[in-house]
Amino acid sequence: MKRIIGWLAFGFLVLTTSTSAQSDLPAQNASDQKLNSLWTKLESTINDIDRNLDGVLGVAIEDLTTGQRFLLHEGSIFPQASSIKIAVLAELYHQAQQSVQGTSGKAKLTDLYTLRAADLVQDSDIMGGLTPGVTQLTNRDLATMMVAVSDNSATNVLIDRLGMENVNALLDSLGLHNTKLRRKMMDVKAAAEGRENISTPQEMLTLLQNIYQEKVLNKEMTADFFKMLSTHKNSFIPRDLPDRLQIANKPGELEAVRNDSGIVFLQNRPYIICVMTTYLVRERDGEEAIAKISAAAYRYFDRLARSSPYGRVISERNSAAPK
Repeated sequence: MKRIIGWLAFGFLVLTTSTSAQSDLPAQNASDQKLNSLWTKLESTINDIDRNLDGVLGVAIEDLTTGQRFLLHEGSIFPQASSIKIAVLAELYHQAQQSVQGTSGKAKLTDLYTLRAADLVQDSDIMGGLTPGVTQLTNRDLATMMVAVSDNSATNVLIDRLGMENVNALLDSLGLHNTKLRRKMMDVKAAAEGRENISTPQEMLTLLQNIYQEKVLNKEMTADFFKMLSTHKNSFIPRDLPDRLQIANKPGELEAVRNDSGIVFLQNRPYIICVMTTYLVRERDGEEAIAKISAAAYRYFDRLARSSPYGRVISERNSAAPK
């Protein structure tokens, strides 16, 4: 008799558990449908921007929480302009880490360099004001100028110190075969010969993703890399976003080209966003397209970051007075 009662109790428990699990499914499906609806609206917004742009647009966005991606012309190769400096910075930190680990002949962040007059090229507002033969800078100083004010002379010095072939070897090791550093900054002759610095939206996203996931650098170096890349700068991704938001990005500008790639470290919902434009009739249109896409992505991710699974937002001003 006890055995029969035990089996009946077990059967009731299984039935109750099964019924409970099934009752949760409609709520889960409804939540997924709402999120899919929001994602579809983000896609629609970006597609509308693409249709209205007098030029070519490429986009790659990844939710670093779920891995969900939006991709548009993600495999198309775009000129990178100064956005390629993300790869240069990655190789600097890669070599600095190798040096700490005992590999000889690798660049350190603290290595000193004495500025030479021959180093100076156009668009070098900071380096151009320093004293050749006297001013000494560390590699970290050069990287700060490269990121914050996109100083081309500082970038070229770093390329020489790191080795262009080493930058490309790092990219190849990550499977980024369409991302290439093929000339120094302001080398118009090389650009005219077709040796442009190039990448695709998807490959630039993959580069940032690999660094974020600590597949390139250790935890300490990764944090310092993104701190450096988050240095305040005039760029398109942050243009309409909150001022205090950490954004690790690097824009690029050439005639008929505007780009910006980076990670937005939104609390609870970080994401990667890479937007590239080329064949622009008006460069300002490309800048506005990047800013609009960035704002739309932020609205989507910010909503998820602050919402319950049902979509409710509980903010400090109304948390004491539920209704």
